[in-house]
Amino acid sequence: MATLSYSAPTTVDEAVQALRSANGTARVLAGGTDLLVQLRSGRTKPTVIVDVKRIPRLSGIRVEGDGFVIGAATPCAMIGEHRGLREAWPGVVEAASLIGSTQVQGRASLGGNLCNASPAADSVPALIAARGMCVVAGPDGFRELPVEAIATGPGQTSLAKGEFIVEFRLPGRPPRSGDAYLRFIPRTEMDIAVAGAAVNVTVDATGACTDARIVLGAVAPTAVLVPEGAAALLGRRLDSEALQRLDAAARRACRPIDDKRGTIAFRITVAGVLARRAAALAFARAGGR
Repeated sequence: MATLSYSAPTTVDEAVQALRSANGTARVLAGGTDLLVQLRSGRTKPTVIVDVKRIPRLSGIRVEGDGFVIGAATPCAMIGEHRGLREAWPGVVEAASLIGSTQVQGRASLGGNLCNASPAADSVPALIAARGMCVVAGPDGFRELPVEAIATGPGQTSLAKGEFIVEFRLPGRPPRSGDAYLRFIPRTEMDIAVAGAAVNVTVDATGACTDARIVLGAVAPTAVLVPEGAAALLGRRLDSEALQRLDAAARRACRPIDDKRGTIAFRITVAGVLARRAAALAFARAGGR
């Protein structure tokens, strides 16, 4: 009969060693809001659980240069309470605030939301739109990867044995920039996204877009970066033609499935609508309208 071991390291090196030396499958415990459910259902049966919450670097938010560094195990409730982060990256904070209930917010983390690798993870599109980077620790030291390089499919990541995410880095904000994340769910709250859209833009003094990132969630095996959607906005104010082009680009980027929460056709339609609405909100925050 397989046994389950528990490790609670206090340094990054200790955590790497615990993950690397595991005889079987090791799982990282940050908030545990996904892992505990999977353990109880029997969906996952690790031999070692490595609790990283006692490692100081993995919890908290700090300003570094013009940007922010968020520990990978920082509870979403703490993210929502950080005034500077809310002002600089409201879309990222909004996305994090949609993960679960008030109780779940006290435990859930960006690291767990990303590494659980659900196509419907709310924080992931917003982090990708923000050009977020992950600092990954492993047997060979530290490396940095863009957020979009982590999840490779449902429940799958690019992390090697012994690796885990230590922190997220968000860049500084140029003047006249704004971001937003919106999703559609069947209920009014505490549900999984049927589709989601994150938009990050910068505009010039006339309100014309000079930079854009469009990312969709829950409409493909992983979050989808939509360069064609960004191209629809660049050099333009947010007029009806730009919105129509964005809507069409978002729809073309979708590769959804049918399930009990939504059909393929419905998800494709909603993705376009959400992209337009998130763009309008991001432009408004950037001062473009």
